[in-house]
Amino acid sequence: MNSRKVLTLKYRPKTFDELLVQEHVKRTLKKAIEHKRFANAYLFAGPRGVGKTTTARILAKCLNCLSYKEPTVTPCNKCTACIEISQSRSMDVLEIDGASNRGIDQVRELRENIKYMPTSLRYKIYIIDEVHMLTVQAFNALLKTLEEPPPHAKFVFATTKPHDVPATIISRCQRFDFRKATPTEIVGRLRWLTKQENITASEEALLMVARRADGAIRDSESILEQLATFRPEGIELPDVEELLGLVPSEVFFNYLDLLLQGDTPGLLRFTNQTFEKGYDLLEFYTGLVEHLRNILLIQTGSSLENLGLLSTEKKRLEQQAKRFSRPQLIKAMEILLKTEESAKHTQMPRFVFEYLSLELAGLLSRTTPIQSRQKETAKDPASERITRILGPVEEERRHGPEL
Repeated sequence: MNSRKVLTLKYRPKTFDELLVQEHVKRTLKKAIEHKRFANAYLFAGPRGVGKTTTARILAKCLNCLSYKEPTVTPCNKCTACIEISQSRSMDVLEIDGASNRGIDQVRELRENIKYMPTSLRYKIYIIDEVHMLTVQAFNALLKTLEEPPPHAKFVFATTKPHDVPATIISRCQRFDFRKATPTEIVGRLRWLTKQENITASEEALLMVARRADGAIRDSESILEQLATFRPEGIELPDVEELLGLVPSEVFFNYLDLLLQGDTPGLLRFTNQTFEKGYDLLEFYTGLVEHLRNILLIQTGSSLENLGLLSTEKKRLEQQAKRFSRPQLIKAMEILLKTEESAKHTQMPRFVFEYLSLELAGLLSRTTPIQSRQKETAKDPASERITRILGPVEEERRHGPEL
């Protein structure tokens, strides 16, 4: 029987030192363990795939490692307690799915069991994933136990939606907010994994995987493993785009060129070609919003270092940014936001795409060029226009309305 582990499990961090990205979380928890200042409950909040449950398991091992007589920041990962916690089969470290155990009956059962001492470890730890899924009644039943649990019990709550957790629960927890990893950090992790697993992959391919993962290291590892199976001889950028159904950046550059030219027949041909190639409308829509946002960042002088862009993409974005005015970009983003729901739920994706293209072309091709706009602004500054509009209002505020 093949017992090969997937990458996300095989290389799952086992100690705080192996935990990636979350330096503020690691540092605070390690200090708390060193000074024996344990909270009754912890709330780990953040997007998916950033290490919330992994950190909860590491904390459980630190508190219960049997190789030491007291809690430690460096669990051995060899004793029975560490092994059982890592494999989610410890009788004293209970992992509960909040989505499927969300009712008051489950919480009542937890309250009954929590008063009993651990079977073999120092602490009985309850890790509740997606805790925001609990019902209001379940949260209310948990409040008193959470505030004054037995000395041998600790809670760790993990959630992707902390705003859905009642304030009364949050106030009884030490909250830690986990952040997304940057594309650079994810590429570093993927580069390390390719060496460990003898996977051949280009930097461009790894960068595209990092962008697709959207800050989730776990997602990036899963994608890398899928790509290694798809293209074992070596992973290149087109392989990532093909497997994940991504729209190549070249498509967005060409699309904006057509919009700026107001080439209606060309846009309709572009629409047909896009659907013939099988690109998903929502994928295209999301990529277009990201493309315009990058152009806006360039115009505002913001750094592009953490966006995971290829060097060739940066150069072309800088060139294309010179062809837009700021009002054009803002208005185009407004149109895209207005069309967002249609892009997500439409039964007529081709029609929505054509409508969006014609509306954007009508805006971008007839708007005054940047040079002319600058001359107009010099003659008629925005501040003067605002003064003319607000003048009567300001006068009335100072002297009162005329009777």
